[in-house]
Amino acid sequence: MNIHDYFMKITVTIFLSFLLIFILSFNSYSLTAGVAKGVITPDISREPIGVFGNKMDKVGRDIYARVLVLNDGSQRVVVVTYDLNCLDVATPILRERLKKELSIPVENFIPLATHNHCAPIQIVPENFEYGRWLAEKIYQLIQEAIDHEIGQVSLEFGFGYVYHLFSLGNAPVDYEVQVLKVVKDDGNPVAILFNHPTHPLHIKGQNNVIDTGHFGYAIKYVEEAFPDTMVLFADACGGNQFTKNMMHAPMSVVQRYGKELANEVIRIAKNKQKSIDGNIISSFQVIPLSLNKPIPFEDVQRLSFFYPTDIGYIHYPAPERDTNWVRSLFKHYKEKIPFPQKTSDMICTDDEFLIENNPDGREFSCRFEESIVVKIGELIFVALQGEVCAPIGMRIKDAFRYEHPIMLFGYMGEHNLYIPTREIVRLDIYQARVIQEQYASPVKWSPTVEDEMVSAVQSQIKDILRKK
Repeated sequence: MNIHDYFMKITVTIFLSFLLIFILSFNSYSLTAGVAKGVITPDISREPIGVFGNKMDKVGRDIYARVLVLNDGSQRVVVVTYDLNCLDVATPILRERLKKELSIPVENFIPLATHNHCAPIQIVPENFEYGRWLAEKIYQLIQEAIDHEIGQVSLEFGFGYVYHLFSLGNAPVDYEVQVLKVVKDDGNPVAILFNHPTHPLHIKGQNNVIDTGHFGYAIKYVEEAFPDTMVLFADACGGNQFTKNMMHAPMSVVQRYGKELANEVIRIAKNKQKSIDGNIISSFQVIPLSLNKPIPFEDVQRLSFFYPTDIGYIHYPAPERDTNWVRSLFKHYKEKIPFPQKTSDMICTDDEFLIENNPDGREFSCRFEESIVVKIGELIFVALQGEVCAPIGMRIKDAFRYEHPIMLFGYMGEHNLYIPTREIVRLDIYQARVIQEQYASPVKWSPTVEDEMVSAVQSQIKDILRKK
């Protein structure tokens, strides 16, 4: 080899080395994070209607909204948790504003509830103003979190189990606690997000009192263990699961359940997990879930002897609300309106009625069943709308957990429609009946709903895993 060829080879080698470094740096993603927290306790002098239908006239503990923003340098994903049963009214407002003003698309905005029952219920028209106020308050918190982003951070995911749960519907129990830790370069956590699949436990005899339930106490105890960390909780897929005390207990028991959950979260968070970083890829879909055929008109006529058919749809908490579905059936037959075959054939209004048309032309109307999947590096983050029953969540998690860390939530966005299992539909228990008794659907669920839900979400995850 002559001297010219030698130097040419050296030059090419150096050039290729720098090119490789450039490509690697271009394809490496540096995550930054921002957090914010604010009180969302309503003006108690207005006596808002609570989840249990009572007028709320006292405050036991303040309720909060909390924000975690993750930024990979090209896009942000915004996780918002709140001490509410869900986020009606505010969700479509926030989706529109975030898209228009902050260039955050619907698939990058993940609103998650603690499913707290000791707070205002936003489907009541008297509480709509509070819902609009929530939209403004949460938007301000999102801006605050973005304005205070810090970096570089990485993610750590871990899981454990808390066993104080039981399930309905002949179903196995999902005891899993999942923890996502956002960690700075120095090893200190910026944020801890955790979940558990169950209805909250509340203080007995205090349905008129604003409070947080046992999840709020769990947050408090984790905050005490990590005082400089934003601690967020959101409910997982536990639509058919409850604590062993069901939903009400003395304060000492509520606190004990919160402490048991917090202890497991603290144990997981204090253990070093594999670091996760990478770019953000997200997707949003509306899953069209199958509905059953309507009952014959002759049966509807017989029902009309017992229930009024000419009073329209009645709002919660009036007892006539439970028979809105009879009036919907009667209307469909009388006006020859085609019966829905899929959940996506109907739009859910702010006051939680399933109807045929978009009443106000809003950009983000509610159609069931919404699903968001976000991939951050190797982490799969799934958020499902409504009260998804635990076996559905377990089937989704188990299909991927051995190849990818997967974190799964329910109660995303607006309206808590139960998504039941095949067995719950067969048994025709509460979680199967809600679509009619609370949402005024003229028809029941098809028994295929569980398999359709699992298949659609698994396909969505597989699609996003194929993207780079």
